[in-house]
Amino acid sequence: MAQLPTHARAVIIGGGVSGCSVAYHLAQLGWTDIVLLERKQLTCGTTWHAAGLVGQLRASQNMTRLAKYSADLYLKLEAETGIATGMRQVGSISLGLTADRRQELLRQATLARAFGVEVHEITTAEVRAMYPHVEVGDVTCALHLPGDGQCDPANIAMALAKGARMRGARIVEGVKVTRVTDDGARVTGVDWESDGETGHIATDVVINCGGMWGRDLAARSGVTLPLHACEHFYLVTEPIEGLGHLPVLRVPDECAYYKSDAGKMMLGAFEPKAKPWGMGGIPEDFCFDALPEDFDHFAPILEQATARMPLFQTAGIHTFFNGPESFTPDDRYYLGEAPELGGYWVAAGYNSIGIVSSGGAGMALAHWIAEGAPPFDLWEVDIRRAQPFQRNRRYLKERVTETLGLLYADHWPYRQVETARGVRRSPVHEHLKAAGAVFGEVAGWERANWFAAPGQDREYRYDWHRQNWFDNQRAEHMAVRQAVGLFDMTSFGKIRVEGRDAAAFLNHLCANEVDVPAGRVVYTQMLNPRGGIESDLTVTRLSETAFLLVVPGATLQRDLAWLRAHLGDRFVTVTDMTAAEAVFCVMGPNARALLQAVSPDDLSNDGFAFGTAREIEIGLGLARAHRISYVGELGWELYVSTDMAAHVFETLAEAGTAHGLKLCGLHALDSCRIEKAYRHFGHDITDEDHVLEAGLGFAVRTQKPDFIGRDAVLRKREAGLARRLLQFRLQDPAPMLFHNEALVRDGRIVSILTSGNYGHALGGAIGMGYVPCAHETAEAVLASTYEIEVAGVRHRAEASLAPMYDPQSQRVRL
Repeated sequence: MAQLPTHARAVIIGGGVSGCSVAYHLAQLGWTDIVLLERKQLTCGTTWHAAGLVGQLRASQNMTRLAKYSADLYLKLEAETGIATGMRQVGSISLGLTADRRQELLRQATLARAFGVEVHEITTAEVRAMYPHVEVGDVTCALHLPGDGQCDPANIAMALAKGARMRGARIVEGVKVTRVTDDGARVTGVDWESDGETGHIATDVVINCGGMWGRDLAARSGVTLPLHACEHFYLVTEPIEGLGHLPVLRVPDECAYYKSDAGKMMLGAFEPKAKPWGMGGIPEDFCFDALPEDFDHFAPILEQATARMPLFQTAGIHTFFNGPESFTPDDRYYLGEAPELGGYWVAAGYNSIGIVSSGGAGMALAHWIAEGAPPFDLWEVDIRRAQPFQRNRRYLKERVTETLGLLYADHWPYRQVETARGVRRSPVHEHLKAAGAVFGEVAGWERANWFAAPGQDREYRYDWHRQNWFDNQRAEHMAVRQAVGLFDMTSFGKIRVEGRDAAAFLNHLCANEVDVPAGRVVYTQMLNPRGGIESDLTVTRLSETAFLLVVPGATLQRDLAWLRAHLGDRFVTVTDMTAAEAVFCVMGPNARALLQAVSPDDLSNDGFAFGTAREIEIGLGLARAHRISYVGELGWELYVSTDMAAHVFETLAEAGTAHGLKLCGLHALDSCRIEKAYRHFGHDITDEDHVLEAGLGFAVRTQKPDFIGRDAVLRKREAGLARRLLQFRLQDPAPMLFHNEALVRDGRIVSILTSGNYGHALGGAIGMGYVPCAHETAEAVLASTYEIEVAGVRHRAEASLAPMYDPQSQRVRL
C-alpha cells in the first residue's frame, strides 16, 4: 500500500459508484487534495451487480434533473477517460395492465412533458414492433421514453474514479475507515487500518458513501443514517439468437423489469414483500459476494414472466443472482450534511436506483460541500429529514420489507405505509382511535388523516379519482367552515429558543420582526442568502428571553440544524420541546363559543386579539392558547402539557356537542389551507423559492438592518419577479388534483402544480403553482387562459393571486 497522507481537504468513505461520483465532481471543482478510501476493492459492495438501468423520469423536477444529468454524464465519460461505460440510449417501455396503472402512466407522461423529457404514448402494435418478444393482449397503456438507457455499472464507477484521479484525487483500495473522529461539534478526521497498519488522516470534510456499511459507521459518530440491506434478485438467460439491443422493459404490475445485454435477457424483480439481510451487520469479508439462492421466493415473478415473454419458457438460465442493496424507510436516498455533526456528509441509501442517481447526486453534493448550499432544492433526499428513532434496527428491518416493493407498486395519492407503524403517538391517540380515526404517518407520528363514520371501514380504498374518504373529508372541511373543528396537531415541531441573546439571534435568522412584546405570535420565514425559504414557522415570544418556534413535524430536524449552525458564540440555548406538549387546534366560526364554554378567560377580540398568545384555563387544567390559523377561520392552537392533554381533549369534546364540534383530520386541514392559499413547506415553498415570488413579502421586514436573505430580497424587489405563485380552481368540479399536474398557460405547459386538494367550500379542485412572468405585471399574468393537464386531459382553470376563499382574511378576525 502506498503511503497515505496525514491531511486532506476531504475524505470519501466507500468506492462504489456514489463515492466515485463525489470524488469525480469534487475534483472537477478543483478540490485536488481529496482521498477516497475503499475497504476492499472499488465496486465490490453493490455497484458491481447493479442492473444498470438509466431512467430519466423521476417523481419530481429536481430528481429528474439529477437523473438526466447522470445520463448525459455517462454518455461523455468514455471519451474523457477511455473506459467503456456501456451506456446505450436504447430507450425504455413501461406497460400498464390495469385501469389504475393506465392513469398513473398517463400522469407520468404529463409530468415528463412538463419536465422536458421526451415521452410517447404508444399502441400495443408499436410495443410489439419495438419489442417483438412481449405479449401485449392485456396491456392498458404503454409509454416509450427514447432517452432512457442502460450501462455497465462497474465501468461507470471505474470511469468516474479515473476521471477523479486525472484531476488529482487520490483513490486507495484495501483501506478500511474504522472511525470518524470529531471534537464534539465537527469532524476532525478519520482513523484507518490496512494489513495490520493503522493511521489517521486529518480533515474537516468526511463523506460517508459506505452503502450498506454506512449506517453502522454513521452510528459510531452519533449520526442517524436509516438504511437496511435487502436481498435483490435477478436472473440472466443463456444467449438468445438474434436478441439484439432492445429497450428496457418495465411491467410494474408484475413487479418485473427486463434488459437485453450481450445477447442475453435479464429479468429482475421488486417483489411486494422483500427479504431484509444483514440484520447483525454486514460481514467483514463481504466482497463481490452473492447471497444464497432462493428460487421459491423468485418463482412467482418468473411464472408471470414466462407468460409475458414466452422466450423464458425455452431459454436456459445462465445466472440466478441474489445480491444485497440498501433501502430506506421512504424509498428516497440521503444526501447532505448530517445535522448531528458538522462536516459529516452523506451520499447513501439509493434504493436500487444508485446508478441513475449517483452521477447527479455526486454533482449536487460536491457543489453543496464546496459552496455551502445545494445547487437547487434537495429536500426530497436531504439527510435532515431522517428522524433519530429511525436508526432502530427492528424498525428498519420491518419497513424495508415494504419499501422495496413500493418501487413498482401503484403510486396512488395518499398511499400509506403499512409496516413499522405506531412508533410516535399523541397522548390522545386512543381517544382519536375510538372516535373512528384513520391514521397516517409522518416522521413516525401517527396522525388522524380522516374519521370514519359509524359502520364505515377504517381503511383507505385507493384511487386516482375520489377515494372512499372524500365525503368524510368534505364533512370535516365544512364543519370547520360552518361550525367548529378540532384537530390534534401534537406532531408539530416545538423548539424553545432562550437566553440573553435570543431576540437578536432570531431576528438575524427570521425575515419578519420577532423582537415583539411577550405574548405576540409572529408568522415568518427563515431565509438563505439567496432569499430562498429554509423554514416556514411561527415564533411566539414567551418572555423577555424565551421564544417558542413551531414548525412542521417533518422539518423539525432540519430546523434544529439550521438554528444550531448559526448560533456562533451567542448566549442562546436551542431545545427540542416537541414531546412536552400536545397541540389541539380549535377552528371555525363557533370556536370562540366552544372555548368560552370551558374557560372563564376573556376570548373576545378586545380581550384576545389575533396573533397573540397567553395562558388560559380549560376545564380543570391550563393551556397556552395561540390565536392563529392555518385553515382560514377563527381559531386557536392550544398547547397543553402532555399530562393534562387527555383532560383538555375530553373537556373540549364534551362541550363541543352543543356547538357542532367535529373531529377533523389532516386531509381536511390540507383542503382548508389550500382554499385559503396558505403555503405548504416542501411543496409550495422550498429553499429554492424566493420569498417574494412565493407571495410572502408581507412577512418580510427589510427595515431590519441585518437578517439572512435581506440583500436578496432587496435585489429581487429592484429586478422584479421572474415568476409568481398562483392559486387555481378547476371549473369542472369532477377532476381531482394532487400535485405535479402540468400547468398550461395559453396552450403551453409552463410549470407544474406544487400542491393540490379539493376545495369543498369553493366547489372544485384547487391547486397552487408558479407561473413564469419575467417583466410582466400581475394583471398580465392573470389575463392569460389557464388549464391544468391531468393524465393527458386539459381542464380549464380560474387563476388568482389573492386567496379565492376569504381574500380579505376577515374570518380569522371574527
